[in-house]
Amino acid sequence: MGPDQIKPTDSEICAEPDGCVRLRIPRSGKAMETLPPISVPGYVQRAAQTFPDNVALSWKEGKVWKTFTYSQYLAEIRIVAKAFIQLGLEERHSVCILGYNSVQWFLSDLAAIFAGGIAAGIYTTNSPEACQYSAEVSRANIIVVEDEQQLKKIMKIRANLPNVKAIIQYSGEPTDDSILSWNAVLKIGKDASDTILDTRLQNIAINECCTLVFTSGTLGNPKAVMLSHDNLTYDATAIMERLRLTRGDELIISYLPLSHVAAQVVDIYLSMCAGAAVYFADKDALKGSLVNTLQEVRPTKFLGVPRVYEKIYEKMQQIAAQNGFIKRAIASWAKQHTLQHHLNLINGINSKSWAYSLASSIVFSKIKEALGLQRCNFFCSAAAPLSTDIKKYFLSIDIPVMECFGMSEASGGHTLAVESANNLTSIGMTIPGLKTKIYNPESDGQGELCMYGRHVFMGYINEIEKTKEAIDDDGWLHTGDLGRVDEKGLVYITGRLKELLITAGGENVPPVPIEQNVKYELPFVSNAFLIGDKRKYLSLLVTLKTEVEPNNGAPLDTLLPSTQEALKSLGCPATTVTEVLNAGPDPKLIAALEAGIDRANQKATSRAQRIQKVAVLPADFSIPTGELGPTMKVKRRVVENKYSDIIEKLYN
Repeated sequence: MGPDQIKPTDSEICAEPDGCVRLRIPRSGKAMETLPPISVPGYVQRAAQTFPDNVALSWKEGKVWKTFTYSQYLAEIRIVAKAFIQLGLEERHSVCILGYNSVQWFLSDLAAIFAGGIAAGIYTTNSPEACQYSAEVSRANIIVVEDEQQLKKIMKIRANLPNVKAIIQYSGEPTDDSILSWNAVLKIGKDASDTILDTRLQNIAINECCTLVFTSGTLGNPKAVMLSHDNLTYDATAIMERLRLTRGDELIISYLPLSHVAAQVVDIYLSMCAGAAVYFADKDALKGSLVNTLQEVRPTKFLGVPRVYEKIYEKMQQIAAQNGFIKRAIASWAKQHTLQHHLNLINGINSKSWAYSLASSIVFSKIKEALGLQRCNFFCSAAAPLSTDIKKYFLSIDIPVMECFGMSEASGGHTLAVESANNLTSIGMTIPGLKTKIYNPESDGQGELCMYGRHVFMGYINEIEKTKEAIDDDGWLHTGDLGRVDEKGLVYITGRLKELLITAGGENVPPVPIEQNVKYELPFVSNAFLIGDKRKYLSLLVTLKTEVEPNNGAPLDTLLPSTQEALKSLGCPATTVTEVLNAGPDPKLIAALEAGIDRANQKATSRAQRIQKVAVLPADFSIPTGELGPTMKVKRRVVENKYSDIIEKLYN
């Protein structure tokens, strides 16, 4: 009987929400590979039994930090799960959750699974129509929204969702009597009997779907990734082992909305392995409140998306620009020696010079203290690539940022960099217990990156043919990423198969590394977008770094102070993009762009991969303006359609 039972089946893939799969547990092998499987409820219950009095979650209400111990966490999950059953959640049907990081998000996710249902996060940036699609595909019985802003989306489509039996708003009091408040849900759960929940738990199996994650949908409607209990709990355990997470650790959660699977695995499950504590940064973290949270919590582990690190970098650049000559000289000296120290470590040289020791203890200890990172012993970036120049900057201030690579179809984590297995261009080594191979490698070792392990998903819900395209007959997940593995076992991403540009001359060109090279050479460029499919030569669209609208993240016309300083140093002072583009871009700016592109072109592997022309766009890319998807990936078709007139001028 469940929840830790395994239902019999011979299939390794499944596209039915009621189906199950055979777990990829080898009969013999490394300890991590043969780890006994456990369900999500079993995982939570084990944490509550092992660490009953440890702080599990901590969040702020007003100026006061509130906490749940692990035993309280489990009790609250059961209360919400009973309420969901009372409100009509059927087994193998979903609870859709639409909101930012919060305790209620965690509780809704886990309660849906405890109740024998499926947890399904929806991106907060989704339109009403996209929310409807997610609710229909996931067979939602309950929708949980954060606030009135998200509720409005659901109310627009409510009539089209006959299977939805309850809508819950967890932040603020609903103004519509048909919408349940979070307190009302808790009351329903407390009054309900435990018997029906215990019966539901007995019906759960480890090899069934418990979570749906929607892909970012950059090429049409998103696919719904089915993840089993074993996918989630195994991957979280493997990541914990790699991170050396312990019960004394405290994590800050500063991801984008939790609909992304990497965030769900790390945020919800990772800490439970070790009895560590999770602290919530509020939804305004990227607007400036994150530093306040860091200073109060002083975490031992810090995990964030690249935008978090970019924001810190931009703020540090603004502060540095205001320093006098002596402070700038000291900072330059300290950064030079600290960067060299970390580069030596990357190259296997045990280096700890007196200059580095002095810089670390006197200069950078103060910076870490100001950021609230003085206790932090591991910094991680995930969900999208972090540019090499940003990594290099953080190395120079004694903050080595490690990258984690994964995808929705593999529960979030597949490779992870640690200081002993890291360099500036790789994504680290394969996490122990998982496997990587390069499919159809070329002479230079590059080919399609493939993954294997217990973290590989069950299938896309209701899409068996697409599932078979993604997972081959031997169980390997084909990522669509171009990559290679070096002699040390470090994994590199070199491009996307689906994003390859094929020039008129038949040359295959991966755009991403070329775009990153340009951004490295031109720090004031926010986005670089390569054009050249079926064209005679390559061209580039660039956007400049600007301020953003604080409420929705849309780009503003005003240039960032660091961008203004950079343009001023080039002899073309401007405070807005409009000024830059008036009467055509300043010739000095174009000359600077072309010089940076020339430097990037020196890294090209062939003449066909050299950029010939460049154009400056009138606005940066963003989620609300449509050029970026919810995980900050560029929607190439949207950009090409939106700026088709500018593109055509580059080839006239």
